[in-house]
Amino acid sequence: MMKKTQSSKTMMVIMVGMFAAVLAALSQLSIPMPSGVPVTLQTFAVALTAYVLGWKLGGLATVVYILLGAVGVPVFANLHGGVGVLVGATGGFIWGFLFMVLLCGFGMQKNKALLCVLSAAGLAVCHLLGILQFMAVMDMGFTESAVLVSVPYLVKDVISVVVAYLLAVAVRRALNAADIRVYA
Repeated sequence: MMKKTQSSKTMMVIMVGMFAAVLAALSQLSIPMPSGVPVTLQTFAVALTAYVLGWKLGGLATVVYILLGAVGVPVFANLHGGVGVLVGATGGFIWGFLFMVLLCGFGMQKNKALLCVLSAAGLAVCHLLGILQFMAVMDMGFTESAVLVSVPYLVKDVISVVVAYLLAVAVRRALNAADIRVYA
């Protein structure tokens, strides 16, 4: 029994590290935009992390990703890292990932209707924090900031969340088949 518990803890550590790496890798698939906020697969990666690992381990993987970036490891979009990114024009989105992973991951424990509501709320909070920080750093109004850094990305982000959910269902099914349980 002790061996299985240790093995389970080891698997959780591995999965947290692996999904922090997934966040870092998918952040690099980036298309620069005139606003300075690139089109990336970060939203997809955050949702996938939440849906596969749940809110606790998904949140931990996201914190690891943010901490790595904060200390200068180039894990953020376009191989950037450092505290400057977190307090810069795009940092609000990165802080928003924390809320998004928690809400999407918590939603996985609930019924489909609540999952949809919580996932939409997570995405909305992520965008709101992104808009607010961009607005403050760039000294712009809310509407102008939203039109520059949120509205053009909404359709892509909604699609990303849906596709992440569909992929996560398959991943969780495969993990269950392998008798690997790393989510609440």
